[in-house]
Amino acid sequence: MTVPDLLQNARWIEADWAGSPHAGAPAPVFSTTFTLDHDVSDAVLTWTCLGIAEVTLDGHPVHDGVFLPGWTDLRKRLRVMRIELDTLSAGTHTLEAIVGDGWAVGHVANQPRQQGADRVRFLARLCWAGGECVTDDTWRVRPSPIVQNDLIMGEIHDARLADASGPVRTAVLSNFQPPDLHLHTDPVVRRQETFEATECEQAGNQRVFDLGQNIAGRMRIKVRGLRGASVILRHAEMVNPDGSLYLENLRGAKATDVYTLSGNGDEEWEPSFTFHGFRYVSAESIGGDIELLSLTGVALYTDMARIGDFTCSHPLLNQLFHNIVWGQNGNFLEAPTDCPQRDERLGWTGDAQVFAPTAAFLRDVRGFFTKWLTDLRDSQRENGPVPCFAPDIGAFGLKADGGPAWADALILIPWYLYQAYGDLSFLADNYEAMVRYLDYLNREKVLDHIRAHPEKDDWGGFGDWLALDGSGNSFGNTPKDLIGTAFYARDAELMAAMADLLDKPKDAERWRNLHSDVRNAFQHRFLSPEGLPIGATQTSCVLALNFNLVSDAQRPGCVRELVRRIRKDGPKIGTGFVGTPYILQVLEDNGHLDLAYELLEREDFPSWLFPVTHGATTIWERWDGWHPGRGFQSPGMNSFNHYAYGAVGEWMIRSVAGLAPAEPGYRVIHFKPRPGGTLAEAGAELTTPYGRASIHWRKTDSGFEVDLQVPEGATGVLDLPDRDPEQLPSGSCHRLF
Repeated sequence: MTVPDLLQNARWIEADWAGSPHAGAPAPVFSTTFTLDHDVSDAVLTWTCLGIAEVTLDGHPVHDGVFLPGWTDLRKRLRVMRIELDTLSAGTHTLEAIVGDGWAVGHVANQPRQQGADRVRFLARLCWAGGECVTDDTWRVRPSPIVQNDLIMGEIHDARLADASGPVRTAVLSNFQPPDLHLHTDPVVRRQETFEATECEQAGNQRVFDLGQNIAGRMRIKVRGLRGASVILRHAEMVNPDGSLYLENLRGAKATDVYTLSGNGDEEWEPSFTFHGFRYVSAESIGGDIELLSLTGVALYTDMARIGDFTCSHPLLNQLFHNIVWGQNGNFLEAPTDCPQRDERLGWTGDAQVFAPTAAFLRDVRGFFTKWLTDLRDSQRENGPVPCFAPDIGAFGLKADGGPAWADALILIPWYLYQAYGDLSFLADNYEAMVRYLDYLNREKVLDHIRAHPEKDDWGGFGDWLALDGSGNSFGNTPKDLIGTAFYARDAELMAAMADLLDKPKDAERWRNLHSDVRNAFQHRFLSPEGLPIGATQTSCVLALNFNLVSDAQRPGCVRELVRRIRKDGPKIGTGFVGTPYILQVLEDNGHLDLAYELLEREDFPSWLFPVTHGATTIWERWDGWHPGRGFQSPGMNSFNHYAYGAVGEWMIRSVAGLAPAEPGYRVIHFKPRPGGTLAEAGAELTTPYGRASIHWRKTDSGFEVDLQVPEGATGVLDLPDRDPEQLPSGSCHRLF
């Protein structure tokens, strides 16, 4: 049955009030009653909305998801919920939907409200054998106690209105013309872990509480007090030296929730249509004393099974891995957002592609990325360019082309997912869009096989974003055309491999020829005969080596230059978003495993462990988001939950623990631990498409010990330093060396 069939006879309805580009309006409650003369066991409810909704039948939620039906590019598609209901008994029933502003009507990024629509709307059909109940002009609408709601600004709830006899009106039939309607088959956002808040500071009427974990979510409170008194909740990731909330990095996000008490004994409340990025929350009462009986942080993120884990003998590295996990948790909410706290929260393509291999190990992200890659294709322009975030809402005045390492997510992420899960549909579903994208690059952005050539592209992308060699800018000093051409070569190389897998031999030949031409052009323009890249930043060396753009003769010189630059004043890492994901693997592959471990275990600035030593529970956007000598970085761009540098998790899993796919989907598993640094033991485990795989190694007084698990239907290869690889059948094994 098609979506139009599921919603036949239903009409879009709306309220006769609306907010403005700068202020919200009460969330409407749409409701109707219907009567059954016999029990019904085959009822199906199909609904969608412009906004986000909580739908109840006889006062009970019909779904445990949050922010439904979710976030899509409203120029292209709107998702529709289909729910098979339990048996409905004979008698009268009430169907209600309270609809919040969400991404369609509320603030998105730093833009004014109402970018997608001026008000919320609702569409539903409940059908059963011989009958139906559909949205039409017999439905009623009334203002809810949610006086204002906004995903970024927060929610205001007046509990006195819940039992007040407010105006009930007839719902207005809407002339809204929706985009294509698609059945919702993706994972949904749900309430996940909870954290009890501990009071850590009090200043007058304002009390500050600590969850102990930076999350994306909201507070659930239980309070008692006088009718009309209000509690104001403000949210922050960090606190100032005096214990007050550090709010400057929120930019325009108010991140404030207000609850006004009804006065009816103990009252429990959790916002419905907002979320915040925070670890700390302040509670302030106005209009009368309020007793705070409990404060609980509720983490929200898309429901994805946890499938992978890592542990080792280094406590700070274990905390780093914990932070990587929570960086993903806090940002995988409908889209792979850059950060959950400030007025941004966009599905940045560059951040997503660098983290995707780690993400695919930690959680089953197949459904999540299937949805988001659809958003990305929807946001791609007809002539080929891929934007820097999806869904594309046109924020910050950025160009249609996301630029090198950002727009390339369209090619890189499907390849990473294929490697992780062995599912060719990731390649097949996106291949046509990839071709249009590369054709666009060749037509508009490439000159003499050089992408982002300054004579063809006056922007060139975001560079090596937030690299420490940036000389005062955010783009780093790595030439943008070098970055662009490196990723152009990588795109062509992967397209050839994908065309082979999809049985497109002519395409494969085309992409192989393109890769050869671009590789030659890269060497001619960016590398000296000795292998020194132009600019010779850490990232320029890393990209040339990682994407195999150097000749055999040039490789030693390029490696020497990389090592020299790391060891200068260090060893220190100087890469940004583009170079960081690859740097440790490049060092390992080129005979400098010891230096890779030095960088991984370094604790002073700049390093992965520097934030850990200062109490971080998620990954910071900047290497020095906070520094004991300088305080907070520039508040204009200083997120403390920004997962890009968490891409190091892939190397920790692949090389420190030694677990990686030798063939797509882990049909053959490569157990290749590379012990080093101060570590005495490490291990990883993963639920692969074939079952559980694991490795745990430890150094002993007599040598080296390793325990392995190969799932049924898969095979393994044990590859230890200075030993020939050993083939392993499925099952458990224990080895002593």
